[in-house]
This record gives sequence, structure tokens and C-alpha cells, in this order.
Amino acid sequence: MRVIVDAMGGDNAPGEIVKGALAAAKELGADITLTGRREALLHCVHAEGLSEPPRNVAICHADGVVSMEDDPQRAVRDKQDSSMFLALRMLAAGEGDALVSAGNTGALLSGATLLVKRIRGIRRAALCPFLPTAKGRALLIDCGANAECTPEYLLQFAFMGSFYATAQTGIVSPRVGLLNIGSEPTKGTALQKEAYALLQKALGEGLLNFTGNVEGRGVPLGEADVVVADGYSGNILLKAMEGTGIMFAGMLKKMFLSGVSSKFAALLLQKPIGELKKTMDYTETGGTPLLGLQKPVIKAHGSSNAKALKNAVRQAMLFHGSGVIGKIEENMSKMKMEVAVNDGV
Repeated sequence: MRVIVDAMGGDNAPGEIVKGALAAAKELGADITLTGRREALLHCVHAEGLSEPPRNVAICHADGVVSMEDDPQRAVRDKQDSSMFLALRMLAAGEGDALVSAGNTGALLSGATLLVKRIRGIRRAALCPFLPTAKGRALLIDCGANAECTPEYLLQFAFMGSFYATAQTGIVSPRVGLLNIGSEPTKGTALQKEAYALLQKALGEGLLNFTGNVEGRGVPLGEADVVVADGYSGNILLKAMEGTGIMFAGMLKKMFLSGVSSKFAALLLQKPIGELKKTMDYTETGGTPLLGLQKPVIKAHGSSNAKALKNAVRQAMLFHGSGVIGKIEENMSKMKMEVAVNDGV
């Protein structure tokens, strides 16, 4: 399959992006198309000791660059000559099977919605990373693509997240939890109360394995396999868990370097500590799909290095072959529910 890579997107572009794309082409056997400034990309290829791109790597020139600071709507209007929008047009035209970008999230979402387009009936595309938990991992949907949501959006997120979680983990009926400030159905704002009623109805009809509200502390404890949230709350949860992981890593390092006996203990625990660190390392996953689009678009972390970009390409290949997009299309009729909700629900 051919993966289109926005080679100018991200904090470490184009050097780390090209390096990771070349690694993906070599190690994963992917056909890669790099979009961006040709001379800059060729310079990066030469820096990797190659006189020219490998046979399965192509370069498509684009003058413009969408920066991480660009306003998404202005980028859509003024940066159509950029590497990101060339990549999106190519994907929409069928010149590739999937797209990877570490660039501006808002611009990628807006551009993908405009050019690649959402699955018919899906109201909003959503970002859905996996989070490490005490019981394995949980899918968080949404984590920042949609700061303001309606109950219908959250219902659709629950369905899409369930299909994707099943494809990635093999769990036939993943537990769906609604992120909230308490476990009771009456907790939260009107959004959470109305979404709870919709999800409860889907449970009653045997469409979703909705297990109720899940508090922030319950997410890392593994109380749900799919955590449904509006993008505002979901992003806060994601960043809080990332920060906690960084804090504990620093505390462990300080503790193990505090004395001779501690250093010896660190040597004995080197392997399990390494495995724990791996579960918290975003570069191992590489990226997350924008669920709800007609074709695979993978958002890689803005600070992606070569390893993360290579694994984002791997993620794109896996997602392309997962059949999740078709699963969502087949089940659109199940995602439309209406219930009467009042303050006593």
C-alpha cells in the first residue's frame, strides 16, 4: 500500500520525518510519498547516506508549510499550496491509501473534513489514542478534535471507538464508559446527562456494552476499554496522564540514583522498568487515526521523531487493513437515537 506523508509537518520536520519515512519504507515495505519542498527533502535523504530516494519512496513538491502556530481556518484558506493540503488532495484523489501528518492538528482536521470528507452520517471526526491502564490499555475518544460536542457526537464516538478497539485489541464487546465527575447517572452537565441516556438506550438495545460513567481516576485503573469524552475534557485527561507518567519516571530515576544500593536495585529491575517505560512511550504507537473520515488519516504527535513517524506509518497500514471504516459505514443506522431527558434522569 502507499502511504502519503506530510514531510513538512511537525516540530522536527523535515529531518526526522524523512528519516522515519525512509525507515518505514525499508522495514515495513511500505510505498511512501513525501510531500514538501523537494530540495529540503532531498537534502534529508542525502543526510541518511543515500544519493537518491529508494525506489518505493517518491517526492511530490509543495512550496508552502502549515506551521504549528497557524490558525486552522486561515490555513485552510491561505495554505492550499502546503505539504499538508497537497497530501490531503492526493489521498482524496486516490493517489494513496492512507496519510500521516505530525502537523497542526486543527488544520489537519479541518482540511481532512473538507477534502477527504467524513463518512456519510458521521457528524464529527474524532482523535482516539490508546492510554495505558492497570488492565492493559483503553481507547480515549475524543482527545482534542472537538472541544464542543452534542450528545449525538458522543454516541457516535462510542460506536466508532468500540469498532476500533475491537479491531486493535480483539475484545469482542469492549466496555464503554462515559468520562464524568461521578459514577451516578445524574452527575455532570446537560451534555453528560443526555449522552448517558443515549448510551443507556444503546445498551438496552444490545448495540453497545455501556457500563456507565467513569471518573478520571478510574481510567488508568482500567474501568473501561473505551472512554468517551468531549474533546475538551478528553484532552485534559490525556495531558494529565502524560504529565503523571513523566513525573513518576523522574521520581523513579531520582530514587534509583540516590545511592549505591538503589543503583544495584535499578540494575535488577532494569528489564521491567524498560517494559513499563515502553507502555508510556508515544513513539511506540506513533499516531492515532481521525475516526469518522472516509479514508485513513493518522495524526502523529507534533514532536514525533523518526521512530514515532515510522510507527505512525505502521499504524496507518494496520488501520487501512482493519476494516473499521467499512464497519462504521455499515452501522450508521444504529447511531441515530433520541430520548427524552430531564434533570431527574
